[in-house]
Order: sequence, then structure tokens, then C-alpha cells
Amino acid sequence: MNRLSLIDLVFFLTESEESPKHVGGISVFKKPPGASKAWVREFYEDLLSRDQVQPPFNHVINFRAFGGPRWDEAESVDIRDHILYHSSKKVMSEEELYDLVAELHEPVLDRKKPLWQFHIIDNVQGNRFAMYTKIHHAYADGVTMSRWLNHSLSKSATTTQPTAVWEQKDIEAGQKERKKQNLALMKTLTRGTTQWAQVLGGVSKLVAQLALEGVGLTTNAVSIPFKAKEDTPFTGHVTPDRQLASARIDMQRLARLRGATRCTLNHIALTCIDGALRRYLLDNGIDLDRPISIQMPVNLRDSNDRISGNKVGLVLVDLAPPTDDPYERLREIGFTLRAVRNQIDGVPAIAVQQYTAVMAVLMELIEVLELNRFLPAVSDTLVSNVPGPAETMYMDGAKLVQSLPVSTLPPGSQMNITLYSYDGTLYFGLVATRKVVGLPNLARYIEEAFDELEESVYNPV
Repeated sequence: MNRLSLIDLVFFLTESEESPKHVGGISVFKKPPGASKAWVREFYEDLLSRDQVQPPFNHVINFRAFGGPRWDEAESVDIRDHILYHSSKKVMSEEELYDLVAELHEPVLDRKKPLWQFHIIDNVQGNRFAMYTKIHHAYADGVTMSRWLNHSLSKSATTTQPTAVWEQKDIEAGQKERKKQNLALMKTLTRGTTQWAQVLGGVSKLVAQLALEGVGLTTNAVSIPFKAKEDTPFTGHVTPDRQLASARIDMQRLARLRGATRCTLNHIALTCIDGALRRYLLDNGIDLDRPISIQMPVNLRDSNDRISGNKVGLVLVDLAPPTDDPYERLREIGFTLRAVRNQIDGVPAIAVQQYTAVMAVLMELIEVLELNRFLPAVSDTLVSNVPGPAETMYMDGAKLVQSLPVSTLPPGSQMNITLYSYDGTLYFGLVATRKVVGLPNLARYIEEAFDELEESVYNPV
């Protein structure tokens, strides 16, 4: 069976009732033309018949295995434990759908079973239904999960239902390759070879960069942790309750703005988030005199990597210093992201993973020991970006009209913002505890910050 990578293991070590480590998404579909009232129920029954579960969806975690935690194959998988149906007596609005998904997102997955669920939600406003996906983060990173889900969709409305996510055998091939790489890595580490030296050298370099910045020998070369000392709605001990909100930006408008400013999607998205966060804090009487700090996962796999599990690093990013000028905010964030890229490119990917694992465990210890009552938060919040399909997709003839990420909360953080692009729209999925009062307002501020940035670029004063 597959041994867990260090990053995968960290997701279990840092999991708690208050901070579950599963991630997912809401996929909203338009029923096929002429579909009967019972169509969604029949679709659900069809999914139940697809019970040939492939790895990793038939894997359970074994913490007592000789040699350390590993994935074991479940003796049996009851598909009804993983595919669930919900139907409201009245038509559900988008807000009511979000409330239901937030409630479903709260509980920790049962570790005695494979760690995934698909919830089919019927009777959504606009002749629609939704599918809420819930998968433990130790199974895969966001890029891999997106690829799995996309393979279960079709580009044609007339194509019958493709292979379900849990039936895909190409994932099994990736699992075998992952096992080979994990074994090779273990041999490398135990033999103390060159790669082990690269890990130590890379981690040492990252720590040295933070130390130099911390004592003032460099300026804005890297972002350092534990600067979020203010008491804001975004930081503090995490509680189990969850709420959701969403923002969306048209990709054509975004592409036009990218061309005019010669910036990336991340530059513009973070500029909008920065402006929205500052406006929200001002609503709450908080005027930060420093840049807002975020944690940001970075993808460390190449384009040909099809292995499941996690291959990401977590870096700290300081956004823009306080300013009322959206274009200045965009420029400052551009400088910051360039420094982050230089920092990541300067060390081996495996060193970034090891450093990320150490930081994740440290953050969890601070949370468990309640040291966050005395220590500043590592950052103000977390922002990630997962690319999705650019074209319209279908599932058994039903058109996918909206795809919204629903992520996990890191220790000490009350909110996560995840970006997902689909079919001409960039979605911002906001998941937070109830401490973040007025979360829909923050989502709206993101959209309005984009309008303000456009105005600043196209019609400068």
C-alpha cells in the first residue's frame, strides 16, 4: 500500500473537529431540456450503481502500520455511505444552497471509511441541482482534485455520463507511480545522499532569508510570519461553524485588464482581494498601518505530473501597503509576487514541502496549546488558486453553470478564499467561521474592487 508523504501526513496531524482537513466544491447544473421532475433522483440512483471504486477512493488510513502511517485498501466500500441525496420541499435559493453546503462541510470525515462524499442536492432555483464534493486533503491537492472531477465531465451535452470520479482507473496508475517515487525518496533520505543535502540546504536557505528580513538586513525580500498582531475578524482560534459566500468576475474583462496592465490573473485577483479586505476591516473600525499578510499555496508539480497526493508548498505573501489607489495596489503586489517567485525558484521543491510541513505543524501546536492568545497570527488569511476548464462542461446532459470551491481553514485563520476559473468566469469561494460577520459583503467588495481597478486603469485621474 502507499505510504503517506510528509505533507499528506500533516493534514491528519493538524486535523481537529474545529479545523477539518477536507476540501470540496459546489457544482451547480442546469437540468437537461425536457427532464422530468424525478430526473435528479434517477441520476442519483444511477450513481449508486457505479460501485466499482478505484484507488484512492477505496483507501482507508492506517496509523498503526509497521513503518508508519499508510493507505490500506478497504475490505469493502458501501457506495451509499459516499453518495448522498438531499431534496428540499421548496425551491432553494443560492443563499439557502450555501447554508446547506456549509452545514455539510462542518463535520470531520469518518476515518474508518474512505474519506470522500458526493452530495446530490435537488430542487435548486432555476430548474437546477447541485453536487457538493467533499474529499480529504490527504488524498490529493487542489490541482489533482480538479483534474479528477473534470475527467468525470463531458464537453458535449449529448454524451452519456462518463466514468465517475471514483471509477477512474488512470488514478490507480498515478497511485502506483506515486508509490515508486515515495519509496525512492525514502531510500534517498535514509542513505543521506545528495538529495538529502539539497533538502537541508534549501530549508536552511529559506530560514536564513526569513532571519535576514526579520532583523532588517533585507527589506521586502520575503514575507515573514507572525506579523498579524491585531485582533481582526480574520484571525483567532478556529471554531467548527462554517458559512459560505461567492464572488465572480468575467474572464473577458479580466483578460482585457491583464493586457492593459501586463499582469497575471493572480496579480489582479490579489489586488481585488486586498482592496476588499481593507474595506471590510474599515467597516469594522480597523485601519491597518501595514500590508495585509496571506498564506498562499504554490503548485510544485510539473505539467506532466499525474500522481495523486499533495505536491504543494505554502508561502507567505505581503500584499500592498495601505493605499486608496487601486493601480498602486496592483503595482505593489506585482513587486511582492516577483520576490515570492524568486524565493521559491531558488530552492528545490522538496525543500519547500519540508518547510511547509514544519510550519503547518507549528501552527497547529500554537492553536492546540492556545498560544494564539499571546502570539500574533502567522498571517491574516489564506488565498489559493486552482485552474478549471475554460469550456462549458456537462454531466449526463446537464450543463455545469457554476463551479465554486469550498476549502479548509488553516489553524489560527477564520477564513479561506479560493479562486477557481470555469467557462469564462473566475469564481472566488469564501469559506469562514461565523466570526466573519457579513461575509457576503466581503464577497461583494471583491467584485466592486475589480470595477474600481478597471476605472483606475482605463480612466486615470
